[in-house]
Amino acid sequence: MPLRIIFMGTSEWACASLKTLLASELGQILAVVTRPDRPKGRDMKAQAPPVKTIAEEARLPVLQPESTRDPAFAAELAAMRPEVIVVAAYGQILPQAVLDLPKFGCVNVHASLLPKYRGAAPIPWAILNNEPETGVSIMKMASGLDTGDVLSQRATPIDGDETAAMLHDRLAAMGAELLAATLPPYVAGAITLRPQDHAAATYARKITKADGRLDWSQPALDLRNRIRAFTPWPGAFTNWVELGRPRLLKIWRAQIERRQGLPGQVLQADKAGLVVACGADALRVEQLQLEGGRKMTAAEFLAGHDLRPGLRIT
Repeated sequence: MPLRIIFMGTSEWACASLKTLLASELGQILAVVTRPDRPKGRDMKAQAPPVKTIAEEARLPVLQPESTRDPAFAAELAAMRPEVIVVAAYGQILPQAVLDLPKFGCVNVHASLLPKYRGAAPIPWAILNNEPETGVSIMKMASGLDTGDVLSQRATPIDGDETAAMLHDRLAAMGAELLAATLPPYVAGAITLRPQDHAAATYARKITKADGRLDWSQPALDLRNRIRAFTPWPGAFTNWVELGRPRLLKIWRAQIERRQGLPGQVLQADKAGLVVACGADALRVEQLQLEGGRKMTAAEFLAGHDLRPGLRIT
């Protein structure tokens, strides 16, 4: 008999796992649960979560409860008689009533090597903290935030030039592959669950726009990690005064240079590039974007803006 599966997920991260389940012979997907459509963009039109789009293309039933704590929602799931619920980047903590429904519980695909980086944003925080490696974990969910027993893990180095967007895509694929490799032995009783060491747990809180601000008194390594960690969102940014008007300047790509100066001071601004001093060393800015404009190389930007050596950005 095929495994009776309900899939719960919302963001792009979850799409690889859903696609893998659809392409596999692991079981029958009874329904997909995702968050409600939300208004986005300048026109604030309601947009479907990425997972919903895939589910509708596969002609799967889609449920979009405002809250998983609604007893009617739990009853609807129970009526489907799922044997396992697979969760990936759903966006809500599930109540015990849902966790207890399936025979094999709820299995989560998480983008870190648990117990490190529990929470909403493990990928950017791993880069921001200059971790040499990260990975994916498959766990059986418990009532706490990413506290459940681990079924399997897979580690991978973080490349020094990798952005959060790049690492996101790699880990999403890794997580989907590990999910497909883990489910069969798990339901067959061939996997020993490993409790997490809660004393070693760290947390990856949700990112805010303010996290993208660059503090030039920090070392160049920390600032470059911030640029990588917050690409594509919220983007790393600084302020620059042009013709008496403060302008927001996003920096998308930069390299470290062994040069010194006052933090935020422009050390070089010519055809060869734009170099800004940090608390230790300096950053050679390779790609940037003025608010309201397009992304440019440093040379393109300097051709149209009067940013000279000696000026400060904050």
